[in-house]
Amino acid sequence: MTDFPPPATPGQRAGAWRVLVEGSPPRGFAVLELVDGAVHLEQLSVDPAHGRQGIGAALLAGAVDQAREHGADRVTLCTYGDVAWNGPFYARHGFVELADLTPGLAALRAHEVELGLDRYGRRTAMVRRL
Repeated sequence: MTDFPPPATPGQRAGAWRVLVEGSPPRGFAVLELVDGAVHLEQLSVDPAHGRQGIGAALLAGAVDQAREHGADRVTLCTYGDVAWNGPFYARHGFVELADLTPGLAALRAHEVELGLDRYGRRTAMVRRL
C-alpha cells in the first residue's frame, strides 16, 4: 500500500473547513477550505492501489455538494495543469482554468511558488461555477 501524505500539522488542520473520506479503511480523502467566499479543494488524494475506481470523482462530487449546501457559488483548486490525473481530470468534471485570481488564490499560488512546486510542472488555479 502506498503511504498517504504525512499528517497535517495542527495549523494546517485548523484551516480545514471539511475533510471528506472515502472507504473504510480510507482509500481517499479531500480537504476543503473556504477561500474568498468559495469552497477551495485544498487536497484530493486517492490511494494508487484503488485508482480508476471512481473514488476521486466521488470525493469531487462530495466537495461540490458541500459547496452547494454551504451556499457557495463556486469551487476552486490549484493543481498541475498538464498532469492527466490533475488538470485534465478536473476539466472533465466541469472545472476551467482561471486567468484572474482572487486575492486568496493569489496568496495560495504565491505560497506554492515559495515551496518550489512550480519546478515540477505548470501550476494553475481552476474553478467550477455552481
